[in-house]
Amino acid sequence: MQPTQVPIQVPEVIQLIDLKYYLIISTALFVIGIIGVLTRRNAIIIFMSIELMLNSVNLMLIAFSSYRADPTGQVFVFFIMAVAAAEVAIGLAIIVMIYRNTRSIDVGLLNKLKW
Repeated sequence: MQPTQVPIQVPEVIQLIDLKYYLIISTALFVIGIIGVLTRRNAIIIFMSIELMLNSVNLMLIAFSSYRADPTGQVFVFFIMAVAAAEVAIGLAIIVMIYRNTRSIDVGLLNKLKW
């Protein structure tokens, strides 16, 4: 006897917006984050761009998770957000220490870290 498969029910809110729109927005946010990391010299703006890339991945995970009615993606997002919070605390502490030593947060001036 084969177990019966329950059809996946997409929540009503998710049905209103197609999955491709979530993918387009998430991809746009990720590209904006990449451009911010590659073109900016300010450490805080680079840090914010990295967070923007993390949030675009979170958006994609939530969209797929909701579309498939599977909570696994939402659990991953919870852990990603916890890691991102720790990253923010450590990253800002590093930026503050760099500012105290160099009186600037321009990453172009950080040649003291080179060999």
